[in-house]
Amino acid sequence: MPDAPLDDLIGLLARLPGLGPRSARRAALALVRKRRVLLEPLAAAMADVAEHARECLICGNIGTSERCDICTDPKRDPTTLCVVESVADLWAMERAQVFRGRYHVMGGTLSALDGIGPEDLNLPRMAQRIADDSVTEVILALGATVDGQTTAHYIADMLEDRGIPVTSLAQGVPVGGELDYLDDGTITAALSARRQMR
Repeated sequence: MPDAPLDDLIGLLARLPGLGPRSARRAALALVRKRRVLLEPLAAAMADVAEHARECLICGNIGTSERCDICTDPKRDPTTLCVVESVADLWAMERAQVFRGRYHVMGGTLSALDGIGPEDLNLPRMAQRIADDSVTEVILALGATVDGQTTAHYIADMLEDRGIPVTSLAQGVPVGGELDYLDDGTITAALSARRQMR
């Protein structure tokens, strides 16, 4: 049985997505065995992130300043807005290196079962950005889940009277699929073949 500090570390690691108690024990042992090359740099990096990481005031991305690198990049097209569910989805889109516009992180999707309604998402900020930035296209890069598609249709209906094309990702995104789990080629194909919703 591990000592209390190790047990606490294992317990915290086990809370991370994709890690259970066994994986957490293996990770903790690897960290302790490689204290100088893994544990100490990891602890320093985590302290740095804990102190400096913050949500971008514009899009909701995670970075180290009030406005993320994407929102402040003058080479990005401010008139094309890609709406994603989470920061993980934004990072997946960026990994594919095919989208050169700006993003908006919703912070979730509509879900009647979980009690998540429009007021729980970043919809007002999105609507304000569309008006302020003279957006000419909104791309809905939401998962092909029931909640993702419900949210996509809600947003498309919300923007219908603005006369802005609202498109969604097309081929390659499987039903029930989430962006964070798709490979770069699939995201590239889906973005290139997006279709208009309204």
